[in-house]
Formats: sequence, C-alpha cells, structure tokens
Amino acid sequence: MSKILNPEPKVIAFLCKWCSSNAADLAGVTRMKYPDNVITIETPCSGRVDPNYVFDSLTEGADGVIVAGCHPGDCHYVVGNYKTLKRMLLVKELARQLGIEDERIHLEWISSAEAKKYVTVISDFIEKLKHLPPNPLKPHGLIQEVKH
Repeated sequence: MSKILNPEPKVIAFLCKWCSSNAADLAGVTRMKYPDNVITIETPCSGRVDPNYVFDSLTEGADGVIVAGCHPGDCHYVVGNYKTLKRMLLVKELARQLGIEDERIHLEWISSAEAKKYVTVISDFIEKLKHLPPNPLKPHGLIQEVKH
C-alpha cells in the first residue's frame, strides 16, 4: 500500500438517527474499538443531509465525510435514503470537477443492529484517507482565523 500522507485524518459522519446513529451507539456501548478522530452528527434522515453540509465540512477542515443511513427499503421516511443516493452521486461528481478526490466522500447503509459494520466502515474509511494527500480545501493559511 502507498505511504501514509495524512496520519490523523479528521472525519465528519452524518448518521441517520433511526439506524446508523444507533449502530454507532451500540458500538460504543459494547466497547468496540475504532478511531476516535470522527465527529458524528445525528440527522433525522440521511435524506436531510444537504450537499452543502458535505462541502462545508471539507472546507472547514475535515479530510473526509461519511453519510450513513438506513438500508434501501427500510427508511423511516420511506424514500429518504433514495434521495440521499441520488444526491451523493451528484456530490461526488461535483467534487471530482472541483479537483477533490471522490474517495473523501463515502455513502453507506448501516442498520441499527450493525455495530460491527459501522466500526469496519469508519476504520476502513480513515485508513483510506491516511493514504490520500491532505484535503486540498483545508485551510492552509490562506484562510486565517480573525482575532479581535
């Protein structure tokens, strides 16, 4: 495998409150080990994750973004995850056009009982990000914090 370019990538994970968030909770309660450099944001449905949230996460310093929701056919809101699938395909295409590796954006279906899958998805995603160069949208001094 390629050398590590980004040893501690930061990840934002948007998790559906009905499934994926419960899987994350179950992983924690059962003390499964996974990287701690993930910030989770619970959403009512993966279908509520606006594409701007993904790009805002990347421009604010995340190295990668995961959107996780219920399996197709199991959405609490019936079609929310189908909307998510369509949006995420467009988000990845826009990312490529902007020069951002689409590997920085990941969509996954994780049910509430799939704690092990949640841990595997998070761990594998972070491992993949370690071998990508740092996020090109990450502030590198061009955008500096204003101090008053």
